[in-house]
Amino acid sequence: MAASVAASARPHRKEHRLGSIYEPLKLSSLQREDEPLWEKLDRYYNAVKTTILNYQSPTTGLFPVKTCPTCKEAKVRDSLYCAASAWALSMAYRRIDDDMGRTHELEHSAIKCMRGILYCYMRQADKVEQFKQDPSPSKCLHSVFDVVTGDEVHSYSDYHHLQIDAVSLFLLYLVEMICSGLQIIYNTDEVSFIQNLVFCVERAYRVPDYGMWERGSKYNNGSTELHSSSVGLAKAALEAINGFNLFGNQGCSWSVIFVDLDAHNRNRQTLSSLLPRESRSHNTDAALLPTISYPAFAVDDDALYSQTLDKIVRKLRGKYGFKRFLRDGYRTANEDKDRRFYKPAEMKLFDGIECEFPIFFIYMMIDGVFRGNSAQVKEYQDLLQPIIFQSYEGHAVIPKYYYVPADFVEAEQNKHGSQKRFPSNSGRDGMVFLCGQALYNIAKLLVDELISPKDIDPIHRYVPHQDQRNVSMRYSNQGPIENDVVIHVALIAESQRLQVFLNTYGIQTQTPQQVEPIQIWPQKELVKAYRFLAVNEKLGLSGRPERPVGCIGTCKIYRILGKTVVCYPIVFDLSDFYLSQDVMLLIDDIKNALQFIKQCWKMQGRPLFLVLIREDNIKGSRFNPVLDMLASFKKGNIGGVKVHVDRLQTLISGAVVEQLDFLRVNEAEIPEFKSFEELELPKHSKVKRQMSTPNVSELEQQPEINVEEWLLKPTHEIVQKFHDCNCLASQAQLAVILLRREGPDFLAKDENLRDELERIYRRAGSRKLWLAVRQAAAIIKKFASTIAPHITTILVHGKQVTLGLFGQEEEVISNPLSPGVIQGIIYSRCAPQGGEREAVLQQELVIHIGWIISNNPELFSGMLKIRVGWIVQAMKQELKIRAGDMPAQDIYQLSPSDIKQLLLDVLQPQHTGRSWLNKRQIDGSLNRTPLGFYDRVWQILERTPKGFMVAGTHLPQQPTLSDMTMYEMNFSLLVEDTLKNIILPENRQIIVELLMVVSVVLERNPELEFGDKVDLDGLVKEAFNDFQQDRAHSEGIEKQNDMEAFYNTPAVGKRGTSSYLTKAVMILLLQGDFKACKDDPCSVS
Repeated sequence: MAASVAASARPHRKEHRLGSIYEPLKLSSLQREDEPLWEKLDRYYNAVKTTILNYQSPTTGLFPVKTCPTCKEAKVRDSLYCAASAWALSMAYRRIDDDMGRTHELEHSAIKCMRGILYCYMRQADKVEQFKQDPSPSKCLHSVFDVVTGDEVHSYSDYHHLQIDAVSLFLLYLVEMICSGLQIIYNTDEVSFIQNLVFCVERAYRVPDYGMWERGSKYNNGSTELHSSSVGLAKAALEAINGFNLFGNQGCSWSVIFVDLDAHNRNRQTLSSLLPRESRSHNTDAALLPTISYPAFAVDDDALYSQTLDKIVRKLRGKYGFKRFLRDGYRTANEDKDRRFYKPAEMKLFDGIECEFPIFFIYMMIDGVFRGNSAQVKEYQDLLQPIIFQSYEGHAVIPKYYYVPADFVEAEQNKHGSQKRFPSNSGRDGMVFLCGQALYNIAKLLVDELISPKDIDPIHRYVPHQDQRNVSMRYSNQGPIENDVVIHVALIAESQRLQVFLNTYGIQTQTPQQVEPIQIWPQKELVKAYRFLAVNEKLGLSGRPERPVGCIGTCKIYRILGKTVVCYPIVFDLSDFYLSQDVMLLIDDIKNALQFIKQCWKMQGRPLFLVLIREDNIKGSRFNPVLDMLASFKKGNIGGVKVHVDRLQTLISGAVVEQLDFLRVNEAEIPEFKSFEELELPKHSKVKRQMSTPNVSELEQQPEINVEEWLLKPTHEIVQKFHDCNCLASQAQLAVILLRREGPDFLAKDENLRDELERIYRRAGSRKLWLAVRQAAAIIKKFASTIAPHITTILVHGKQVTLGLFGQEEEVISNPLSPGVIQGIIYSRCAPQGGEREAVLQQELVIHIGWIISNNPELFSGMLKIRVGWIVQAMKQELKIRAGDMPAQDIYQLSPSDIKQLLLDVLQPQHTGRSWLNKRQIDGSLNRTPLGFYDRVWQILERTPKGFMVAGTHLPQQPTLSDMTMYEMNFSLLVEDTLKNIILPENRQIIVELLMVVSVVLERNPELEFGDKVDLDGLVKEAFNDFQQDRAHSEGIEKQNDMEAFYNTPAVGKRGTSSYLTKAVMILLLQGDFKACKDDPCSVS
């Protein structure tokens, strides 16, 4: 006890010396070539003890943010790196026999810190439970605790606690340390708490947070963002902890952690689409280094890693370290220390004077060691050497940052890198930057080869490319290993008579009874089972939230309470939404699911895909497509995916088995699970293929009444007509009139209107009368619950979604929403009186877009916002183009599979043989922009002091250029927001062409700039007038107000739109200011 008190007191005696005086690092403190191993380790031990462990709290085991006596705050992230430093040194001491107890001391210093964080976290178990249901900044775990007591320090309003990267880093180091032999987790309460942390981290891809710098958006205005660094660390943590036993070698089945592989895959996709960006406002960020390199190694793709790292080094590296990000005001002389948030346009003040952090040189050293790049290690050692200092004890001291003093700011901003910077440690950040010290010690241990990368990465987060095939990874191998998986397929028939019927066509299937004792479950029963995972009444934790199990999860075999269970994928679930009535769409969904599994499956066993065939699937004209699909399965290839069809009992031996042993803990409370039941039908009855009509004609689709006429008729006549007519489309329209007039409970004969509409909906669906189906579905407000994950998929690919009618106000969705909120948006924005059908059509499109963007993201290149109402317009336009002079087909009469095919056709970037008007209408409706478009708009703004106007919206030069940087996503979104009020798609496309023209003109004439606010609509009008004059002169055509001929003119070539736009731009520019140019040959000296 006395020794620990003395140890904790030791730093305070020397704090005034450490904090105020620096000397260049003396040669005596450097390593000697002939130094024995014990002396080397002793030197490191003294350094770690003096600069890190002496500051560890004797009560909680946490490390303070600042090493001054008054600091009572401990940050989770900093404490983790300090613990990792002690653990790394303990790994070095394991190499010698007589370690004088130091291995034990160092290991248990790390354990004490990890358990201290766990203690602080577990005291907030109620917040974990709330966060699972509502992941908001006011319901998350705290990131800062009292270093002595572990109490909360700051409220949510005073501090930004939502930092998913910190929780993920804790889970990652927990696994690494346990894998090395440390015992950190002691009982099942702690196991269930860690499992609940995993439930929270699984959703990182849809939870905007404040990130590593605790400020969220670059503008420091209190807003959250989705950060690549947070998503990447979450991905790494999930990969590490999946199937991991928290009790280590002494573990049992209840101490194993489960990870939702589909959620992990969403994090992987999100990270791939975000990188090399950090977030919408951060074009790049040094926070990405611990994500793409040590400790997370979260990027599987070597090319993406190199691209991200190159961008960080190119944009952020300085003489004294890396900037955190561009225009970072943290601790700069121009930052107002008394204000928490920045004002608009304040970001420009920090341009060029951002503090530089030496710690990132250390990350680059560690990265070089892991990747075997000795040149990189030496480069960053040489850069680090002049900027670190030593204490009086002779130990290296790492400054937190280097800043530009107030007197030098102006000179530095005039010429970047010209001024000397000064270290922070002599300032108010305390005397020792513990996180920097910790990483420096890890780096030096690696460089001196006292530990190897495998010692501090026992779970193989990083594996060299040449060794990847030889190392047993979990389920996310690194590197571009070709995934040529063969998917095992079992064909399950709903009934025995369906099996007999399919057998006559050579299709061998099994029925649920024939696969017994194996049980077949729908995925919702598996969700019910997972509800009992990590339930803990003492901590108030409810277990896994009710999230659906995706394609990857249903490809495993489950052992549940002594039963062997297989699940059929979610695409075979019977839905109340009418998409399930279209068998062609089901076939397409099956192909998409198989493609997705092929891309994402990384486990040792083979995926097992159950194909459920229902009698309803083969009725009428649906049979031949289904038969073709089953024949493809038999041949072993479907849509380019290799498959192997066999009996379920045979396929089980090669599958992945998941043991759900946690159910035995609460066996008394377990509900009854319902397996998929075989249809009991007379054995000798035959399947009737023609139980429903073949494809209906277009005439049958059309209603036989005039709605305008019936709106004026009395209720009793409408009711009579409703019962007399046989046309379902007409019945649906009459029911709509009655519903608006009398309400849903109005009785028509024995049934109320809502029940009548349900009947119309079901009958129209079975007869494939899609116009009537959509009309009825919209009126009774049918909602596809799968729309929420599809919107998330679109967002995951770096897009925004807008819902609303073309030409009217839209709702922008930039973060994932719950199904209830989405339903409210759809029926408030997309269902005007008389046009309700678009509410269900937009739901269809969102689902289709979600599937397409997963498998063919290139179709959405150049589209930052997916404006669903405008895409509907593009599809209607496509139908008009195809019809030529004939009336266009009604989009609402098309089957869902035809809608999907039309969408795919519209998304194809090249429309050959089209008129320029049609091209502009389609591209304008899709909001597609050319490569480099947003960068060019930025360059225009730099030369347009008063900004520009379009469709009544002004994009000002300031504060836009002060707040943002050229390549950030937020600027691109701002440009899109400026263009959103343009009404005609073809006009939007002309405006896009005009901006490209303006950019080229300004680029070629650097002496010119616009003197006044630029009216883009006015420039188009000038160009159009010029175009008309030319036509009048050459073709004798009189002037018209209709611009169709202009829109139909090619962009380039003689008398192309670009030539008229260029002329209008030049005339306006020549009315503005000329900037003096020193090389101007016309100037007179």
